[in-house]
Amino acid sequence: MTRTLIAVIACTMVPGAAGGQSDDAAYCAELGRLALRYTGSAGGEGRLAPDLSTLGAISDCNKGNTAAGIAVLEKLLRSQGFTLPKR
Repeated sequence: MTRTLIAVIACTMVPGAAGGQSDDAAYCAELGRLALRYTGSAGGEGRLAPDLSTLGAISDCNKGNTAAGIAVLEKLLRSQGFTLPKR
């Protein structure tokens, strides 16, 4: 079920705003992809499963609340030692 949830979330991460908002949406989506791929805790099959705050931040990005999503995802990735992509 976790694998299905991750696949659904990854597929829905499409920027849909205009102008500066689309830049934020694209950045938010990229942070979400990185977080899904490289962070989380080991699931039952040994794969990484995102925590609820990551899923919530990705949901915020998808709903257009990029400011909230970006803040959480940047903090998560930085805490894991990642260098953030250019904005």
